[in-house]
Amino acid sequence: MVDIAPDKQNIDSVFSNTVYYIDFYQRDYKWTEEPVTRLLDDIFYKFNQEYELLKDLDPKKEIIAAKYPWYYLNTYVTNTVNGKVYVVDGQQRLTTLTLILIKLYRAALARESKLHKWLDTKLVGQSGFHEEFWMNHERHRHALEALKEGEDLGSIDTSSGITAVNMVQNYRTITTYLDQEILDKNKLETFIFYFLYRLVLINLAVEQTDVPMVFEVINDRGVRLRPYEIIKGKLLGQIDKLELDQGDYNGVWETQVQTINSYREDEIDTFFRYYLKAKHSDTRKDGTRFDGDYHREMFSNVMSESLRVNHNPAGVKDFLDNEFKYFTSLYLKILEGTKATNSTYPHVFLNRLNEMDGQFLLIFSNCYLDDPEEEIKIRTVSYEIDRLFSLLQLQNAYDSNAFATLLYQISAEIREQPVDQIRSAFDRFLMQELSRQRLATVAEPFQYAYFRNTGINLNIRFKRYFFARIEQFLAKETNMGMKHPVEDLVTRRGHVNGFHIEHILSYNEDNLELFNGDVDLFEQERNRLGGLLLLKGLDNISSGNEIYVEKLKSYANTLYWNETLREDSYKSKLDMKALKERYKLELQPYNSFGPEELNARQKLLFEISSIIWN
Repeated sequence: MVDIAPDKQNIDSVFSNTVYYIDFYQRDYKWTEEPVTRLLDDIFYKFNQEYELLKDLDPKKEIIAAKYPWYYLNTYVTNTVNGKVYVVDGQQRLTTLTLILIKLYRAALARESKLHKWLDTKLVGQSGFHEEFWMNHERHRHALEALKEGEDLGSIDTSSGITAVNMVQNYRTITTYLDQEILDKNKLETFIFYFLYRLVLINLAVEQTDVPMVFEVINDRGVRLRPYEIIKGKLLGQIDKLELDQGDYNGVWETQVQTINSYREDEIDTFFRYYLKAKHSDTRKDGTRFDGDYHREMFSNVMSESLRVNHNPAGVKDFLDNEFKYFTSLYLKILEGTKATNSTYPHVFLNRLNEMDGQFLLIFSNCYLDDPEEEIKIRTVSYEIDRLFSLLQLQNAYDSNAFATLLYQISAEIREQPVDQIRSAFDRFLMQELSRQRLATVAEPFQYAYFRNTGINLNIRFKRYFFARIEQFLAKETNMGMKHPVEDLVTRRGHVNGFHIEHILSYNEDNLELFNGDVDLFEQERNRLGGLLLLKGLDNISSGNEIYVEKLKSYANTLYWNETLREDSYKSKLDMKALKERYKLELQPYNSFGPEELNARQKLLFEISSIIWN
């Protein structure tokens, strides 16, 4: 049974003889201007009502106690372990109150009020030869000291983290607010008495060392914490405080979490979801239990045997020392790979262009703790996901819901399997999905019969991606550098510098006649991939509805694939000749363009695609 002892305290009592340590349950000091201002509004609303009536009275303890009503600020929760008082909940408010006290201390000094000595004792206390702030932000003590000493806010070192950054910024907000509210010494001294004697908090002292449940319940009813913040408390709360320090488990957690969150706010929650789904679900439906408040599932009875972190201090330490360290580091590798092309596993970046986040799920599933095949698995799995996605798209067989289901099936199949098992698993599920779509048995992963009419069905982003990959292939095989980064070809869409899909066959009477005046047939055919190009903004606009021979001129000095329509791309080009011979490709220029030429280009794209997505 949880033993909770409530204690009503004014701020004078709160900050008098207790050093409050910031427990591992507590996140960084994250209050920003809005909650700080709201707290000040609440305090001054009550104070100003009374002060308008009583401002002629001298500021004294007895007058304040008799005339000003007390005002309830909120509750904070503490837990005493080995003589140290830890703040389990309420750090945000207590830290903000400390910042207000620092401002009042500086204001009392400036106005030569004797109350500054009293305020000094509300900020720090003597411990042997040293002073300690009652709110003991050990890592950020320098920031509190600089504020107390009145240093220039712009020069205060905040490199210790977001807590220090927010302390300085919120102190600036508090300073501006109090300077506007308190214009004379009488009001300042009256407010100091009011602030210290009449503002009340309730301290809930939880007399047990295991307080995650109390912590979670409190936060469920207030400003909710992120799941990973609750996980931290529920994991570290099981470890003895001495072992926690000796093993630096809080440091292990914070280092990995902060590094991952530097990519995106609360990115660590995404990590946990992929990790749990990869290792503990075999179907898409089963994976949904880790959506939302996934932390509840981690500590359920169902997960006790597999994850071993529920009421199991030894299991928690093992998890943090091993699985957590390894897979967060692996996640960071993959995240880094999504930022720019990596020669070791280039398809991680390419998958990001297609928003194929499923690669995290499958790489996590395939790798195991300290996997010696880690790098080749990242390379292989990321390639296979791109191949699976692209071949389904190119054969008019992609369905987003079916694809999501497919990834979970593959995840279960390749979980912790050797790298030589990966391709066969992907091929089996690829052909299974093609067979389901065609209502017939499909024996080959890529067939021209299914590719022949591809084009009009594809979304714009994938068309741009497809031509970016064709361009990348030509650049590599002819030993030429890319004219534009692949990412720009896929994502840049501006009017001037963006890239757009271009129809080789413009909508005009001459081209329509090539298809016997059949408008529907013409639209279907000219939208096939063989009838499309990727052009930069102004080039695309300038070509308009011109006839082909005029368009052909505008393709010069654009992308390599566009230039393969032109004769000058082949003259004295040994690398182009070698490419044609190496892969037996029917690359050739066209002085006119109609149905036959379009079919030839479609077949050529099929051959190149077969090489790219081998």
